[in-house]
Amino acid sequence: MVIFVLSVAAYLLLAWSGGGIDPIEAGIAVALGGVMAGLARAWNPGRSWTLAGLNPLRWVKFILFLAFPFLWGMTKANVDVAYRVITGKIRPGIVRIDSGLKGSLAQAMLANSITLTPGTLTVDVDDSGETGVYYIHWINVTDEDPSEESVYGSFGRWARRVAG
Repeated sequence: MVIFVLSVAAYLLLAWSGGGIDPIEAGIAVALGGVMAGLARAWNPGRSWTLAGLNPLRWVKFILFLAFPFLWGMTKANVDVAYRVITGKIRPGIVRIDSGLKGSLAQAMLANSITLTPGTLTVDVDDSGETGVYYIHWINVTDEDPSEESVYGSFGRWARRVAG
């Protein structure tokens, strides 16, 4: 139901041009919303869709994550990458980190936070097990078996808070 409502609302917002919405556009929105909801159900048959993503507390936590630790992590990473490019002190490599994250939302949030941070790139997430194991390309590998904190800082803790 959530996928249906969000799909219809998104289509209507895109089709709206400041005036009224043509009834044909509303019909197209409902039809496409039904298709999207059906596809979402077919892709994830075992998953139960809930309204947990609409929880205002979860959104406040996400905005706080973006405003403070993510912005600070991005700033530090930009300075670090600029320093490494100028000095040539680069030791790239791929490291394996077991994040301990179980939910797909938390895993996706962490993977995107890592990828958006300069100097790191999420290459793969092995979610076949109970927890997500990440393979991360890191611009300056200082340890063959690094800790979460040394690669992506507090992003893992925030992914647990927001998505958990």
